Amino acid sequence: MTRIIGGIAGSRVLASPAKVTRPTSDRIRESVFSRLDALNLIENARVLDLYAGTGALGLEAASRGAKQVLLVENNKQALGGIIQNMRMVKAALQKEDTDCDIRAEGKSVTSVIPTIGTEYDLVFIDPPYEVSNEMVTEVLTLLVRVLKPNATIVLERSSRTEAPVFPEEIKLTETKNYGDTVIYWLNN
Repeated sequence: MTRIIGGIAGSRVLASPAKVTRPTSDRIRESVFSRLDALNLIENARVLDLYAGTGALGLEAASRGAKQVLLVENNKQALGGIIQNMRMVKAALQKEDTDCDIRAEGKSVTSVIPTIGTEYDLVFIDPPYEVSNEMVTEVLTLLVRVLKPNATIVLERSSRTEAPVFPEEIKLTETKNYGDTVIYWLNN
């Protein structure tokens, strides 16, 4: 069961289509968001959630004060769950008179990034583990032009996979291992 951990929509359970998504565990999300909160990187941020799955990462950011969230997912079943989850979080935010522009894009990550006209402060990249490191590097390379200066990228990968090659414009600041999962903290 995946849920929103904190903020206005905290404790609400997210729809998660069986066998279609691999949501980031609550423990990892809690750790990631504790760090983001401590660094004051969520409040009023523009957030991009790539390979969104259930939308848990982007919607968690919306619940905690982000001003704009774009969720990108090309799996139709997962997108249906994202839309349901997005409506639930939007309703919670409206009830508290909090404004956050939350949108979903049902296309591939590599086709959406070149069309983006906004610069983002915070990007979550949580691709299925079978996505190759070469594809992750391509996505990071495409992202460079849509990042605000000193943007933060949180990349989640299997700990059994080698680290991808990071484009010259993106710097690895920390690696955190959580058993089967590794989180790469990146900045431009």
